[in-house]
Amino acid sequence: MSSQTAIRCCVIRGGTSKGLYFHADDLPSDTKTRDAVLLAAMGAPDEREIDGMGGAHPLTSKVAVISKSTRPDADVDYLFLQVWPDRAEVSDNQNCGNLLAGVGPFAIEEGLVAPTGEVTRVRIYMVNTESLAVATVETPGGIVRYDGAAHIDGVPGSHAPIPIEFLDVAGSSCGALLPTGNAIDVVEGIRVTCVDNGMPVVCINAQDLGISGYEDPEVIEANKELCAKVEAIRLAVGPLMNLGDVALKTVPKMSLLAPARHGGVLTTRTFIPKRVHEAIGVFGAVSVATATLVPGSVAQEVAGFGDDDGVVTLDIEHPTGYFSVSMDVQVLGGELTIKSAALLRTARMLMKGTVFIPSAVWENK
Repeated sequence: MSSQTAIRCCVIRGGTSKGLYFHADDLPSDTKTRDAVLLAAMGAPDEREIDGMGGAHPLTSKVAVISKSTRPDADVDYLFLQVWPDRAEVSDNQNCGNLLAGVGPFAIEEGLVAPTGEVTRVRIYMVNTESLAVATVETPGGIVRYDGAAHIDGVPGSHAPIPIEFLDVAGSSCGALLPTGNAIDVVEGIRVTCVDNGMPVVCINAQDLGISGYEDPEVIEANKELCAKVEAIRLAVGPLMNLGDVALKTVPKMSLLAPARHGGVLTTRTFIPKRVHEAIGVFGAVSVATATLVPGSVAQEVAGFGDDDGVVTLDIEHPTGYFSVSMDVQVLGGELTIKSAALLRTARMLMKGTVFIPSAVWENK
């Protein structure tokens, strides 16, 4: 009897993250055992994740679980799971738009979706937020193409573009685009805007916290007084956003904003939620972009943006570049309606094979 259990797995770089992609049927059906398997596969808890496949950072310690969908409006179901390097915890209380970029290629490569020509549209049901996205994957000759001319900040080189359209993510986690019903709330003495367009996010003017908003992530993380204040706001705002006690949750994300420096609409420094992102997450960028369009919001004040109608493209600056979000919006009577949101990501298959975990964790007889 082998002392290890083999599980088929792909490693895919999706957007600016990297993770393990599994078939749902290959993992244990009960959540407790599944989580133990994923912790073992990643080598967590251990800040280096030296005894597993994790990359010693939340952005490279992620999992996508994919299955054929039974829904008439989706091809595959996608469950995102965050594995934390520093603690024995697997979280499903948020989505991940970066790993989402790898779901289409995985589904085609693994035979869950048949290629349809030069491009293949993959309809994805995002289990975490019970919402839909459509990823368009280049498939010349029926083969997933990874090389191309598309570049996204935070990833070296260029790759094939994967446009992703989000169909119904507004309020998907909190129940409303503006969960508190207000454009601005005062929490712990700080003016904030709470928004949920695919990711619960709290927008704060960085200057209100005594910083410029242009500091490097490691400088912000070293400011313990600032981090404690941001966390206090996060804990206080959780119930206001219909998220309950968020002490052990990965949401809401906290985004500190400053005026744009490089032609975008504003600059961000985003807590995820304890570390500061070297860029910004996909859904985090969508929610921040949305906040700039909310009349009277903190984000709109910082950006100096108007109440635009129609299709707008917003460049959200972050520490390593910018993230472009295209949105079709309507502002009527001071109320914002999101008709659709779309963005561009890339992905690349890095490895396809077998990951091993100790049989003591799961034997899979």
